[in-house]
Amino acid sequence: MSSNDNRVLISGGGPVGLLCAWILGQRGIAVRLFDNNDGLQSDPRAATTHPATLDLLAASGLADDMARVGLVAPIFQFWDRPANRLVAEFDHAVLAKDTQHPFVVQCEQFKTSQLLLDRVLTLPNVEVLFNHEVADVRQSADSVSVDVNGPEGVRTHSGVYLIGADGGRSIVRKRSDIPFEGFTWPERFIVLTTPFDFESNRGYSYRSYFAEPGSWCNCFKVSADGPPGLWRTVFPTEQSQTDEALMSDAGVQGRMHRFFPDQRPYEIVHRNLYVTHQRVATTFRKGRVLLAGDAAHVNNPIGGMGLNGGIQDAVNLAGKLIEVMLEGRSDQLLDLYDLQRRTVAVEFVQEQSIANKKRLEESDPAMRQKNLDELSRIADDPQRARQFLLRTAMIASQKRADSMALN
Repeated sequence: MSSNDNRVLISGGGPVGLLCAWILGQRGIAVRLFDNNDGLQSDPRAATTHPATLDLLAASGLADDMARVGLVAPIFQFWDRPANRLVAEFDHAVLAKDTQHPFVVQCEQFKTSQLLLDRVLTLPNVEVLFNHEVADVRQSADSVSVDVNGPEGVRTHSGVYLIGADGGRSIVRKRSDIPFEGFTWPERFIVLTTPFDFESNRGYSYRSYFAEPGSWCNCFKVSADGPPGLWRTVFPTEQSQTDEALMSDAGVQGRMHRFFPDQRPYEIVHRNLYVTHQRVATTFRKGRVLLAGDAAHVNNPIGGMGLNGGIQDAVNLAGKLIEVMLEGRSDQLLDLYDLQRRTVAVEFVQEQSIANKKRLEESDPAMRQKNLDELSRIADDPQRARQFLLRTAMIASQKRADSMALN
């Protein structure tokens, strides 16, 4: 194994941290990854993987494996919920000349993490240490060190670079004094998961978005443990309601039946309530500390851009670290990582996810109708649909990042 001076430290064992470890480890770079959990987390999180992200993962076989354990979803829909009317349907097939993957793959985050961990564990130069939590960060001109709480107490580990992929509450970001600018949505979001088959019973696609004045719903299917799969519904909540009221059987059934009336009660196999932020770190690089994924940027889930942005961060960052560490490139290349990925986070992910939410919850009748009519016109025009999908599929943002260079 390489010496400490040539080791990359990673905080965070989710898909972003594991992907960095996999890419770096394949090239022989020593990696030590710390995660505060006792293993991979299986709680339902992000699932949508966009064409631009799948393209980045194709060479490693990950894209194919994700499709194998997930669901391929070429179509998504917008619905007017009060009118129960399909407003627009978009088919990624119009992107056949723009991407190797003219579809989305619905692969739960924990499955992606498991696919990556299986690969990482085959590499002798990569260590994965669960039950190890980074507590403090220090760096000098030529090294970085972290204090880590583990089963044997606090120990210090040193390396040449540190990647903070430890989520929205990132200790790496906080201990490196990097501000996390933005705001928190006043309403919390609730996720309700059910085996009810919205496709056969309602005609919904695997990804469907429902607009309602002052509200909205995301409804999408995941494969779960296999057929018939599960459907996740995501709603905003009212600020005045207590956790107990929101999460109670009566509250859950009331919400589901108001949006999707049915004569039978819904079987709910999972429910979760969480706070959502729109924030971006002021820099993704501070010396030898680099941020990626939710540690660098967080956003609301409408459009499924958060995890995709993190995976794209990982590929970009790991590739540049390889050029610096193995090919003699100046570490100024890491400033380009910051420029490219932070620009995407601000100009595309934040802007698009906020616009998605506002469009679905628009309350002004005239503006609401204008938004829905425009979606319908876009979907009916192949050229406009392609331009729309280039943005939602995150192909446009990848092109924007690739076009950027340091002055």
